Amino acid sequence: MARLVYLFALLVVPAVVTAARPVGNPFIVEGRAFCDTCRAGFETSATTYLAGAKVRVECRDRNTLQLLYSIEGTTDSTGTYKILVVQDHADQLCDAVLVSSPRPDCAIVVPGRERARVILTRQNGIVSDNRFANAMGFLKNEALPECAQLLKKYQEYED
Repeated sequence: MARLVYLFALLVVPAVVTAARPVGNPFIVEGRAFCDTCRAGFETSATTYLAGAKVRVECRDRNTLQLLYSIEGTTDSTGTYKILVVQDHADQLCDAVLVSSPRPDCAIVVPGRERARVILTRQNGIVSDNRFANAMGFLKNEALPECAQLLKKYQEYED
């Protein structure tokens, strides 16, 4: 009988304690979606931010890359998205990913700027619930006429 009580305490009690723990505050993944109006591949002073762009947070298994978690959000009038993620994803690779642009004239994804890595765990010393992702963008079909002059400013300081 003592062995049965010991086995019960060893197996069941830790599971009950773990299940009874509060989940904690959700993470808030925040970033921006932009339209690269100069087709430069990066943000410039002519860049506009996209209201209504769809963004998804995806978390994948670190070893198999199998999709384990996905939640979608939409940018506000300033091109900013804030997506709530409830769980801790300590052993997973999580990214904010562009899904779609609301503008047909600016719907080509900027190569290399279609996803941004976010760390979604509390086991890393970060106290804040907010996680900030790098801006992600779409290319405008044709660059604005003033972009040639604007991009020359970026080339003024060559070595």
